[in-house]
Amino acid sequence: MDKDAADAPDRSCEAPQWVGTAPVRVDLDLDEALCFAHSRLELADGSLIWQGAAGEHRTWRVGPAMRLAHDTHAGAGTLRLEDAGTCLATWHHTQDALAAVQRLRDTFARVARGEPAHGGGDEGADGGGAALAHCPICRTPIPAGQDDCPQCDGGEANAPSTWILLRLWRFARPYKRSLLLGFLLTLASTFATLVPPYLTMPLMDRVLIPTQRGEPLDVALATGYLGALLGAALVAWGLGYWRTYILALVAERIGADMRNATFSHLLNLSLEYFGGKRTGDLIARIGVETDRICVFLSLQLLDFATDLVMITMTAVILASIDPLLAVATLAPLPFIIWLVYLVRDRLRFGFEQINRTWGEVTNVLADTIPGIRVVKAFAQEAREVGRFAELNQKNLRMNDRVNRVWALFSPTVTLLTEVGLLVIWGFGIWQVAHDRVSIGVLTAFLAYIGRFFTRVDSMSRIVSFTQQAAAGAKRIFDVLDCVPSVPPPHQPLPLAPVQGRIALHKVSFQYGNHTVLRDISLEIAPGELVGLIGHSGSGKSTLANLICRFYDVSQGSISLDGRDVRTIDLAQYRKHIGVVLQEPFLFFGTIAENIAYGKPDASRAEVIEAARAANAHEFILRLPFGYDSVVGERGQALSGGERQRISIARALLTNPRILILDEATSAVDSTTEKEIQKALDTLVQGRTTIAIAHRLSTLRKADRLVVLDKGEIVEMGTHDDLLARRGAYYRFCVNQAQQDGAAAALLESGA
Repeated sequence: MDKDAADAPDRSCEAPQWVGTAPVRVDLDLDEALCFAHSRLELADGSLIWQGAAGEHRTWRVGPAMRLAHDTHAGAGTLRLEDAGTCLATWHHTQDALAAVQRLRDTFARVARGEPAHGGGDEGADGGGAALAHCPICRTPIPAGQDDCPQCDGGEANAPSTWILLRLWRFARPYKRSLLLGFLLTLASTFATLVPPYLTMPLMDRVLIPTQRGEPLDVALATGYLGALLGAALVAWGLGYWRTYILALVAERIGADMRNATFSHLLNLSLEYFGGKRTGDLIARIGVETDRICVFLSLQLLDFATDLVMITMTAVILASIDPLLAVATLAPLPFIIWLVYLVRDRLRFGFEQINRTWGEVTNVLADTIPGIRVVKAFAQEAREVGRFAELNQKNLRMNDRVNRVWALFSPTVTLLTEVGLLVIWGFGIWQVAHDRVSIGVLTAFLAYIGRFFTRVDSMSRIVSFTQQAAAGAKRIFDVLDCVPSVPPPHQPLPLAPVQGRIALHKVSFQYGNHTVLRDISLEIAPGELVGLIGHSGSGKSTLANLICRFYDVSQGSISLDGRDVRTIDLAQYRKHIGVVLQEPFLFFGTIAENIAYGKPDASRAEVIEAARAANAHEFILRLPFGYDSVVGERGQALSGGERQRISIARALLTNPRILILDEATSAVDSTTEKEIQKALDTLVQGRTTIAIAHRLSTLRKADRLVVLDKGEIVEMGTHDDLLARRGAYYRFCVNQAQQDGAAAALLESGA
């Protein structure tokens, strides 16, 4: 608690005696020096009570002019009790107590207004215990025991519904004519396959049985029936070929469109989405899940449609031949349907769990392979093998669980089909014995029922494939249903020639409940070089990200040449911004392709000119294939300074009006820094530049320096002016000079 509390107005009372409803309670975990210490705040019966770890306490009666002000920064929160603008007490807490503090603040505000403290009793009933965690992206409460947000992650804790497969129609709609043709071919080919059993009745009754009785063989009639059987088989083969080919083409195109749409939507999502996702999981969704859906549409669904048509037509034919025998034949069907209904939910949930586990396995691969140097440098091969084996074993357990259900389901269906055949044999023999049906009819029934139950058994297996596809479709639509937190303007205004004037007006930004920037106002003139200075966590990179519109401001506005950036088309806006990061990222490909990434149609002359300006031309020519040399994944074949100069050339080639330099020289040695600094001097000429840097060599060249601390601007001016003030910037320079002096002394002693 703040020491000023001792001078507060006399609102103390004796030790609290709780009556009425249970209090709203918060366990605080930081003291006024931001060291770990336990204390407690409780709100009950219109009073706010603070109790320290040593038993001390203070009590304030809540009045209409009182309020609890709260803000957070860098993982720590501050709670202030104010009365008519006077601070009565101050408390601090970590992120763990954030949700409980917010409930206390909201309840306090209602009590101060004279309203009922809704929900106070429930929250205090458990001692103000564990508060629900909240998603840092959408602030949705995350259920206890779960790591994923039910909104951002699409509610993956719930089993997917089979009805989600109907949403695939959005991808199938462009091919509806081909689908209709495929369906008509399915009907025709299925009808053709049902002709031969029907022909066995007259073949048996009019040819085989009379011949067995001694009558002369009717060769013409037998030849006609055999020719009809051959013709039906050929027609069924031809129709089946075209049906399978057309529907397979459509399914492949639906899968390709789905992959394109998912990847395109994924790249249009904001950076916040990627902050909570794993690379391997996203790769698995776009690759494995879409492939599984494509196989389902091209093979399993086609077979299912054929089976369904076959069963329906067979049932109609059986009923037309002998209704009573048809009823006996279809007797096991209700039991099979009930069995399918019984196991589908277990299979669906099981496959969804398998898909998630496989995503975790892919995550290990996506982490380990790009980071193989770190793995080997710290001799952690065995550890990574263990991680992979553990997740692989988990995936195995999930599959075993599903296979136990499937192992019981499939043989049971087979058993029921065999029982159905026994029923038709027994009832058919009885019918023949009483001259109610002929041998030909029974033979046709047996032929049809064999095909019928074969199709029933095959159709029952679609349950497994359907649930796999439903689980995959859910994970795909989890991505497609996400809405970017940085939405494009509905009606973007045309972008005039960019001058480069940037203005920030009372900009504040919160990431979840973390206040990162607070009331920032800053105007940068065209062509001005502004340096951002501050300790880690002060908000420098966040400010640069807001200017690039990787995130949108929580309050205030950012304008370019007098226009709010939220009214400008994102792609057009970012074409005028060049970014040079502390850790440059290079794609697998040639050096020329990496330099021309922002301008793919650039000529080789333009690429070379940009490389010369970035002081990269000489080292590129020393490579075996010059500009056509292939850099490894993430540019691992090059040194850090070489990668940085290529990234500078990449920014130069796009000729941006606005330049963001985010610690562009902090990760290299002094010799390499000089080479990079020469390239940067060329890069910033005539451009509005925002440089985030720690080294004085970069800061001295800035037209203006902006010093940030805890998300606020604390100083602004030129290098000399800020040094003369002897404030935050002066202390920053002194600290760096001491570090440089210590390094110099170390070198001298070594010499």
